[in-house]
Amino acid sequence: MTDLTRLETDLLAQVTGAADEAALEGVRVAALGKKGAVSELLKTLGSMSPEVRKEQGPLINGLRDRVQGAIQARRDTLAEAALTARLAAERIDVTLPVREGPETRGRIHPITQVMDEITAIFGDMGFSIAEGPDVETDELNFTALNFPEGHPAREMHDTFFLRPDRDGKRKLLRTHTSPVQVRTMRSVQPPIRVICPGRTYRHDSDQTHTPMFHQVEGLVIDRQANIAHLKWILEEFCKAFFEVDSVKMRFRPSFFPFTEPSAEVDIQCSRKGGEIRFGEGDDWLEILGCGMVHPNVLRNCGLDPDSVQGFAWGMGIDRIAMLKYGMPDLRPFFEADVRWLEHYGFRPLDIPSLVGGLTG
Repeated sequence: MTDLTRLETDLLAQVTGAADEAALEGVRVAALGKKGAVSELLKTLGSMSPEVRKEQGPLINGLRDRVQGAIQARRDTLAEAALTARLAAERIDVTLPVREGPETRGRIHPITQVMDEITAIFGDMGFSIAEGPDVETDELNFTALNFPEGHPAREMHDTFFLRPDRDGKRKLLRTHTSPVQVRTMRSVQPPIRVICPGRTYRHDSDQTHTPMFHQVEGLVIDRQANIAHLKWILEEFCKAFFEVDSVKMRFRPSFFPFTEPSAEVDIQCSRKGGEIRFGEGDDWLEILGCGMVHPNVLRNCGLDPDSVQGFAWGMGIDRIAMLKYGMPDLRPFFEADVRWLEHYGFRPLDIPSLVGGLTG
């Protein structure tokens, strides 16, 4: 009896002193394992006389049960302590802002954002996207667009010419995306309704001009396409792009070799407080050029001006991005400054749409 009491006291002390699950498992094996102290006592019951077994059996089994109970209780205590420690260590402060994941840390460049906005607007009107190469021929960039050889209008473009090829002809970096219009008219039968976004190049550099910039042009060719259709399309675009309920526009006569008649388009705005706001005020701001496609351009593209007609327009993507998002200088667009992009950039998962909002 004294030995059992001493053994129980020793085992229970070991159970209580177990600091973790591993230590507690060691105590269990030492007491209740195949060769444990309590297990060895249980093995002796078979060799005892009935009288002794009747006396020792309940004592040894009771010891086993109490040690098992103590071990289970200690295991529960250790598990609860571990959970409490984990909850304390992994506690989330819900007052802190949510950390951005790697898929949302980057930023969409304003040029890409504005291109997506333009695509969403004109796509809703039923326009397709047409693209072409940055390096063009003189014929597609000028001649087919009604720029005769030696025409003064060629001087307006400050063109980057490449070295002459074996035939003495020089290719160039396109000065506008109008060659894409030519390629489209030569490959697609009317009706045509496309926009042509892309990079363009001119030898010019200051606060509002860079040698490489972006344009988007639009082209509609059909039997009855007219100025009224053009005006409606441009008004709807400006309202959607600048996110205003209404906008006033005025068309001023101008000259472009590839359109006749031609016009510069101004949009109503307010310049109060050092800000430009569209859809209000008494000021005007030029944003694009447009006109009816010149009959010579239609002929150069294999179309009969007596059967079809059309209109076109073009605007600088960089310029309208500056107007909409309040960017004072064009040059940082191309300086790869991460701080600038962090300030003016857009979240990659905020895809522009007319339903969800162009700017989220």
